[in-house]
Amino acid sequence: MSPPGSSQALIQFGDYEVDLNSGELRKHGIRIRLQVQPFQVLQILLERSGRVVAREELQKCIWPADTFVDFDHGLNNAVKKLREALGDDAGEPRYIETLARRGYRFIGTVTGANQTTGVTIPAMLPLTSTPTTPRKKFAWGYMLGAGVMAAVVSVAGFNVGGTRDRLLGKSAPPRIQSLAVLPLQNLSGDPAQEYFSDGMTDALITDLAQVGSLKIISRTSVMHYKNTDKTLPEIARELNVDGIIEGTVQRSGDRVRITARLIQVPEDKHLWANSYERDMRDAFALERDLAQEIVERVHGQIGGESQKPLRRSGPANSKALDAYLRGNYYLARGVWSISDDEKRAAAQYFQQAIDADSDFAPAYIGLANAHDDLRLATRDDIAIRKRAAERALALDANSSEPWGILGKMKWHDLDWEGAEQDYRRAVALNPNRASSLYGLGILHAAMGRLDEALKEGEISQGLDPNEERLSHILEMRGEHRRAIELLQRMVELHPNDSAGSYLLFRNYAEMGMYKEAVQELEAALTLWGFPESAADVHRGFVVSGYRGAMREYAKLLENLYAANKAFAPENMAYAHLASGDKDRAFYWLEQAYLHRDVVSTDWGLMIIKEDRLFDPLRTDPRFADLLRRVGLPP
Repeated sequence: MSPPGSSQALIQFGDYEVDLNSGELRKHGIRIRLQVQPFQVLQILLERSGRVVAREELQKCIWPADTFVDFDHGLNNAVKKLREALGDDAGEPRYIETLARRGYRFIGTVTGANQTTGVTIPAMLPLTSTPTTPRKKFAWGYMLGAGVMAAVVSVAGFNVGGTRDRLLGKSAPPRIQSLAVLPLQNLSGDPAQEYFSDGMTDALITDLAQVGSLKIISRTSVMHYKNTDKTLPEIARELNVDGIIEGTVQRSGDRVRITARLIQVPEDKHLWANSYERDMRDAFALERDLAQEIVERVHGQIGGESQKPLRRSGPANSKALDAYLRGNYYLARGVWSISDDEKRAAAQYFQQAIDADSDFAPAYIGLANAHDDLRLATRDDIAIRKRAAERALALDANSSEPWGILGKMKWHDLDWEGAEQDYRRAVALNPNRASSLYGLGILHAAMGRLDEALKEGEISQGLDPNEERLSHILEMRGEHRRAIELLQRMVELHPNDSAGSYLLFRNYAEMGMYKEAVQELEAALTLWGFPESAADVHRGFVVSGYRGAMREYAKLLENLYAANKAFAPENMAYAHLASGDKDRAFYWLEQAYLHRDVVSTDWGLMIIKEDRLFDPLRTDPRFADLLRRVGLPP
C-alpha cells in the first residue's frame, strides 16, 4: 500500500478525478460536493472496478451491524446521490451499473492520474459504529490504513513537523481549551425530525457550557454550519476553537441514538468517538452522559481539579420532551426573524410540556423566552415571563438563564442595581452564556461604564462569533467604523435577518451618512415585511432629504401603534426628532417611561443616557429631568 500523496491515491475515470487523500471528487479540476457515504460507495466500487459488489458487502464496509440506520434506505440514497454527482443514469449507466437484487458494478475505465493502466486501490477498512457526516472531507477507511503506514514511515526515518516526537511521547499535543458543537445530523430520513436533532445539539451545548475551564461556542453561531460543505479546519478557524464535536442523531419509534466524536483541530486528530442509545424519555439523560464523557476526555488535557458532574433536569415523559423541543425549534430563528404569532405558538408548546411535567425547569425557561422581544407586549406577557423565570429558579437555583431573564426585566423597569446583580449571577453560573455577558455589557455601557462594557462585549462576541454581540457597545463608545465593519459581516452571514441592516442604519445616522442610513433602513423595513413603507421612506428621502425619510418612518410607526401591532417608543421618538419635531420626540420618550413595563423589542429608555441618536436633546431641560427619573446622572 502506498502512503497518502502517491499517484495511486489519485484516480481518474472519464472527466472525473477522485482524490483519496482529501476525500474529494473533481470534474475538470472543479470540486463536486459529495457526502461521505456516497464517496465511500464510490471508493469501494473503484477498488473492485469491473466486478459485482454485493449489497451485503457494502453494508459490511459502510454500515456495520451495530450501526443504528435503515441500511436499504441509506444505500439507495447514497447511490442516488453518487449518480447525481456523476451525471449518471441508472437506465443507461456510464459508470455505475445496478444488478437487481445483487448489487452494483463500476463499468467505467479507471486509471491513475499519470498512468494509462488500471490501478489498485487500497482496501477500505470497515467503519466504527460511529457514522461519518457530510462535513468530513476524508475517506475514513483509506486514511486509517494509509495513515498507519505513513506514521510508521515517519517514525522510522523522519521527524517532519515533530511527528516522531509526538508519537514517541517527547512532546505533548496542544490542549483543547475551546470547543464548538456542530449541529448533530438528523439520520431519521424525515426532515420533520430536524427539531429533535437541533434540540439535542442545543442541550449538548448547554451542558458543556457549564464547564468554566472550557470556552464553548454558542448555539446561534454553530447553527450557521448546518449542512455546510466547509472543512473542519475552516470552521475551527472561523470560530477560533481548537476542538470540534460532530455527530448524528436518530430517532426510531421510542428509541434514540446519538453518536459523536471529538476532533482536535487544526491537526484534524480524532481523539474519541462513542454512541449512546436509550428510550425517548431518557433522551436528556443520554445527552448528559455524552456531555459528561466529552468533559472527562477533554479535561484530561486541561488538568486541574476534577469537574463536577453535569446537571440537567429531564422531563418525566416523552410528551413533555417532544413539546419542549418543538417550542425551542420555533424560537431558534432569533429575535428579528420570528413573528409574535410564531412566538405565541412556541409558548403553547412550552405550556404543553409544563402540563405534561410541571417540574421540568427548561420548559419554564422556554416559556419565559417566548414572551420576550415581542413587537407588542402586554402586561400579561410580562407577568407570565416573570412567573416562569422564578419557577425555573425554584426548580433549579443554579440555572444561569433565568437570572439573565430576570436581570433584563429589572433593567426594563429601570432597576439598575437589581439588573446588574442578576446578570452577574447569570454570568457566574455560566461564563459561556454569550447572551448573559452581552446583557451585562450593554447594561454597563448604558450606565456609562464603557470600558467594562467593551471587555464583556468582546468576550461575548468571541463566544458567539457569527452573531452580533458587540456593535451596540461600540456604537455607544462612538467607534462607528468598527461597529459598521462587524455589522457588514453579519449582513453577509444573515442576509434575511433585519437586525444587521437596522443597526447599520443607526450607526450611519449617527455619523451623518444619511444616504447610507436610509438605504439600510429601507432594507430593514423590507425584511420586516413592510416593502411599501420602505418605498415611502425612499421617496421621502428623494423629495425632502433625511428629514423627509424620517417623517415617513415616523408615520409607519405611528400607524402600527394605532393598529395595535407594535409599540416602539424609542424608535418613534428618534424618527420624530430626526424629522424636526422635538416635542413629539419627548412625547414618545415620556410614553416609554410611563409604559416601561411593556416595552419589549424596543430599547425604550434602557440606553437613553449613552444613546447618541438623542444628542440633539441633551441641552433641553426636559432631557435632564428624564435622566433623573430614569435613575442616571446627566
